[in-house]
Amino acid sequence: MNEIFTFLSQHPVLSLLWVALLVMFLFTLVQGKLSKVTTVDHQRATLLINKEEARVLDVRGQDEFKKGHIVDAINLPLSQIKNNQLSAVEKLKNTPIIVVCNAGISSSQAANTLVKAGFTQVYNLKGGMTDWNAANMPTVRGKKR
Repeated sequence: MNEIFTFLSQHPVLSLLWVALLVMFLFTLVQGKLSKVTTVDHQRATLLINKEEARVLDVRGQDEFKKGHIVDAINLPLSQIKNNQLSAVEKLKNTPIIVVCNAGISSSQAANTLVKAGFTQVYNLKGGMTDWNAANMPTVRGKKR
């Protein structure tokens, strides 16, 4: 135990860095447990789409959406969701919704906003379109839906 205090006093920068990483890890862990948003991988998302008629909400920009998106996805950019412009998905409040972006980070923000707006079954696609494409899952190209 004495060695720990010696190390802490001799290496304050490393010690602070370690404490900061520990706090961030614990914060992320607690936030994930308290969140009403469930993170799903591409396999679980496919089951939700096929078995529970989940709708896919793509929060990327229109240009990215046109380059390739999940079949029957609705495009509603994150900026519109943050501004509570949810009229395109308002009727889906009690429908399972899988929120998608490029890597799963922006979609997490959008999913939390949707939960605050009263949506009851919100899922975040882990890894976003990057993981979806890496798994060779089907996509379509074309106009905005």
